[in-house]
Amino acid sequence: MNAPTLSFGDENGARVLRLSGLLDIEHTDAVQAEFARVDTDVDRLAINLDGLEALDTSGAWLVASLKARLEGQGVSVSLIDATSNRAALIETVYAALPTEEGIEAPPGGLVPWIASVGVATAGAGASIISLLSFIGEVLSRFVFGVVRPRRWRAAALVSQMQEVGFNAIPIVVLMSFLIGVVLSFQGASQLRQFGAEVFVVDLIAISIMRELGILLTSIIVAGRSGSAFTASIGSMKVREELDAMRTLGLDPIEVLVLPRVIALVIMLPILGFIANISGLLGGALMSWAELGVSPSMFVTRLQENTDIWHLIIGMVKAPFFAAIIAIVACWQAMQVQGSADSVGRHTTKSVVQSIFLVIVADAVFSIFFAELGL
Repeated sequence: MNAPTLSFGDENGARVLRLSGLLDIEHTDAVQAEFARVDTDVDRLAINLDGLEALDTSGAWLVASLKARLEGQGVSVSLIDATSNRAALIETVYAALPTEEGIEAPPGGLVPWIASVGVATAGAGASIISLLSFIGEVLSRFVFGVVRPRRWRAAALVSQMQEVGFNAIPIVVLMSFLIGVVLSFQGASQLRQFGAEVFVVDLIAISIMRELGILLTSIIVAGRSGSAFTASIGSMKVREELDAMRTLGLDPIEVLVLPRVIALVIMLPILGFIANISGLLGGALMSWAELGVSPSMFVTRLQENTDIWHLIIGMVKAPFFAAIIAIVACWQAMQVQGSADSVGRHTTKSVVQSIFLVIVADAVFSIFFAELGL
């Protein structure tokens, strides 16, 4: 079998690289170093393929890589192929060669780590400024809509209220009911040691109405509706639909963002109230089954020992949590840049950041109401 060879010559005053032999996967290793050493001081080079007995994709890759390297040095490279269609194979491989080098692994050590922390901090600062700017845009459009109510899009608002509110009721009810069951069961197992089983009613009522009902509902809504907001608006941005809307004189904030924000601010308190009722029902059922606390005793204890302020405090938090979820989700959608991968990454960021900010806001509210003595 003929091993591949490379030889230089001149034809009609032009520099020619002649290839001969078998340039296939079994023989490319033998000549790979020779291809790497090929260099020329002329402006034009022709690669003659007529002497090749066989050429497969691996050989075509060697020739295409050589052509790309020489053209990068300013040499004009052409292919001579009078007897077969090998040039077409080489051109196909050449067109598929990567145009960018791979990303190197980040260097290790203390200094690069400190640099990465600095870059991340600067990026976080820029993100905060961008988010605050987006909040300002949303508030300005909201005020403009209050001044000119005819600009409200009632159909979009009602549609979003159904999607984020009515359609979310089953999962919210199920989650809250199970939380009430778990709280009752775990509380009973601890309070039974002290003969204070009846206080499980206070535990369930205060925990659910003041904290867990609205907090867990907000987390579910962030994962369900917040991700949907980011994915839908982000996909529209990838398809350049937002640019088309601006061309038609429509404001994406007014058309897409405001209906979602307002719908969530309206519906999250309702979902939170439903979650409270469902959680109390689950707790009452488990208290009856585990402790023998009858439903009438549960209701009586609930009325006599649970302050209405626990419910009010939970409901006060709901609009703020809703605004955080909706604004962060829509803001992340506006950061999407031109690919489905970007939509996925920003959807993930939307859910994570929304949940984080909701928990931070809940902590702030807890401190605030504790300072007020509520």
